[in-house]
Amino acid sequence: MRILIVEDEQKVARFLKKGLEAEGYDIEVAHDGELGEQLARTGSFDLVLLDVLLPKKDGFTVLHDLRKNSIRIPIVMLTARSTTEDIVGGLDEGADDYLTKPFSFEELLARIRSVVRRNRQIKTQLHFLDLSLDTVAHKAHRNGKQIDLTTREYALLEYFMHSQGKIISRQELAKEIWGYDFDPGTNVVDVYVNHLRKKVDADSKVKLFQTERGKGYYLSDTKLTSKNP
Repeated sequence: MRILIVEDEQKVARFLKKGLEAEGYDIEVAHDGELGEQLARTGSFDLVLLDVLLPKKDGFTVLHDLRKNSIRIPIVMLTARSTTEDIVGGLDEGADDYLTKPFSFEELLARIRSVVRRNRQIKTQLHFLDLSLDTVAHKAHRNGKQIDLTTREYALLEYFMHSQGKIISRQELAKEIWGYDFDPGTNVVDVYVNHLRKKVDADSKVKLFQTERGKGYYLSDTKLTSKNP
């Protein structure tokens, strides 16, 4: 699971990164609100730990702007501001949880597990145009017709559905789906993506799987080159 830490205090950020990586999480850190928001918008993270007092853009504003743009990534606010007004304000803006500093690392882990568990329970159906994915039954449908997928193809499709419109490199797919570093000498990623592409796009005029030469694949109904001539 990938977690984005948005924290300007270097010491705190290092402590959180080291501890969470030891628990098996994949961690990336941003030290200001603007970069944190940009990364959160990529769709490549499962959860954000967001400090409130940040340079360039404060955490409440980042949270507000993400939710205003319908970005539903789970967000846990981290802050020393512990007044009821601050907590209520953060939750009303769309935070999934609120943890005041100082906190124990064990409590943070419990909050992360709780937020992820709630989010997974809610998000059982993924949709993109006429493509749908049931994450409980592990079944995919396009225009009402079921698509028969292997276990690996399903994992690939779910990853693409969570990253709609984002270009996903072969390296990222190899790491996230196969669990190993990318070997430029193998074409296993391309083979599986092509198999999945044929199954998803076979009977439809609108093709959803796109390729950006030299960069990777993405899920969209139009090519990036046609959007940006």
